[in-house]
Amino acid sequence: MAKGKNQHVVKHEDGWAVRGAGNSKVTKVTRTQVEAIDRAEEIARNQQSDTKIHGRDGKIRGGNSYGNDPCPPKDRK
Repeated sequence: MAKGKNQHVVKHEDGWAVRGAGNSKVTKVTRTQVEAIDRAEEIARNQQSDTKIHGRDGKIRGGNSYGNDPCPPKDRK
């Protein structure tokens, strides 16, 4: 399966939106950021891509990788 577009969660006039990287239109608009993050993660898992979570100021504040991460975390459990 080819790696898909990264999914960005961004502030929207009607709440929060999920937008694929490079897309001019949003994929989904939700009332809360949590709902948008859940939808973005679902899409990213299916497409083996990443999520990028933006804060109210537009800056990326977090995200996750659901694909082949070239620098995977090294858990020490």
